[in-house]
Amino acid sequence: MLGKCIQELRIQKGLSMSELAERSGVTKSYLNSLERGIKTNPSIQILEKIALVLEMELGSLVLYVHDRQKGNVPCDPEWAALIGELQSSGISKELVKSWKDAWTKKQGNQTKKYSS
Repeated sequence: MLGKCIQELRIQKGLSMSELAERSGVTKSYLNSLERGIKTNPSIQILEKIALVLEMELGSLVLYVHDRQKGNVPCDPEWAALIGELQSSGISKELVKSWKDAWTKKQGNQTKKYSS
């Protein structure tokens, strides 16, 4: 499952296996074995290198794999990173909800203007 998740994320980023190998410093043959499920227990160092190129924190990669194993559709890693940034900035869920509500109301008002 880990390898399939890495493959999904690599493809989402528009990277070939060769590009991921080159940028991460992990051999293409090792990545191939990982994606095909032949290698199933890479080191933390390998995962950190791969996560860095995929523009994810190692923890986000682990959560992505965990969610996929449970059959859940994982959150887009970029959204997860943004949520993490908002939390670490001290921005509350309530504030984000109020922003969303204001945006939705504004979009609704603009639609009404053009449909009259």
